[in-house]
Amino acid sequence: MEKRTVAQKLHIDMPLLFGIVVLCCIGLVVLYSAGGQNLHLVIRQAVIMTVALLLLFLTAQINPYQLQRWSIWFYLLGIILLIIVLLAGYTGKGAQRWLNLGLFRFQPSELMKLGVPMVMAWFIAGSQVPPNIGRVLLGCVFIIVPVLLIAKQPDLGTAVLVGAAGFAVLFISGISWRFIISVMVLIASAMPVIWYFMHDYQKRRVLTFLNPEQDPLGAGYHTIQAKIAIGSGGLFGKGWLNGTQSHLEFLPERSTDFIFAVFSEEFGLMGVVLLIAIYGYVIGRGLWIAMNAQETFGKLLASGLIMTLFVYVFVNIGMVSGQLPVVGVPLPLISLGGTSIVTLMLVFGILMSISTHRRMLSSQV
Repeated sequence: MEKRTVAQKLHIDMPLLFGIVVLCCIGLVVLYSAGGQNLHLVIRQAVIMTVALLLLFLTAQINPYQLQRWSIWFYLLGIILLIIVLLAGYTGKGAQRWLNLGLFRFQPSELMKLGVPMVMAWFIAGSQVPPNIGRVLLGCVFIIVPVLLIAKQPDLGTAVLVGAAGFAVLFISGISWRFIISVMVLIASAMPVIWYFMHDYQKRRVLTFLNPEQDPLGAGYHTIQAKIAIGSGGLFGKGWLNGTQSHLEFLPERSTDFIFAVFSEEFGLMGVVLLIAIYGYVIGRGLWIAMNAQETFGKLLASGLIMTLFVYVFVNIGMVSGQLPVVGVPLPLISLGGTSIVTLMLVFGILMSISTHRRMLSSQV
């Protein structure tokens, strides 16, 4: 029997942990600049990251078989909490997204970034793969219900992430291209109906995406200032702490959703290439874990979870650079925030569980 390393005994995937720690360190460095050199802000973020890493280690100890058994109950708990939010949730900045638990506010929609891919992996792994059309349609119901509840809050960004994670599991399960094309045509046909039910601020975001210059001091201000910051960074950037768009306060939400613009201005194109390469390394490691998982549930769950990270990065960079509408998605492990970091660390903990328990089982054969 092959001797297990300390990392394997602790259920830690060292290559994945390395990429995570590098991103966290970059996030703290950029946040110090974006936050106006506020050391208290950086320390607070570092504490959140430390607690989140502890949760990662604890999650990695859970056997994937246990995760499979808990999937449906975790999903149902998330649905119940989303309904409670709509009925009696805390309202802030025009959105009703939180539950006020006294000491802190909790955003149940974050749970569904885990709950939806977990329940989809559980549902599909319980039958033949690829699933037949009936199970595919039923699986779509598992996805659409939480997406609609989250969009109702309204929180379009989280709804997009949850939907992408769920449909990624369906796609990986091997559904036919005919079905995929049919769904795309159906969505395209339904766009007038979707537009009718969109909130006014969501419509403005879409129109601003198409032509941000039509309202340069209003709805288009965020996008225009972010593009100026990115472009002014040039090839090598202006240097750490030397970004003018952020330090002269032209750039809104510079510590949260638009922190990528701060990074681009200070570190330039070469810094952006390096950052994207690090994200690519982490995503690639996640895909390796998914491909090498021994059970169907682990393969599907790991694929759906790593897809969540990819969509996080793709949507944030796309919206900050003006290639996508602004939907309020943070840059993973870089943007200021607590809930999204904790959720991502739980994602990484599940990936490590799938990876290390696979190796542990292999060493016992």
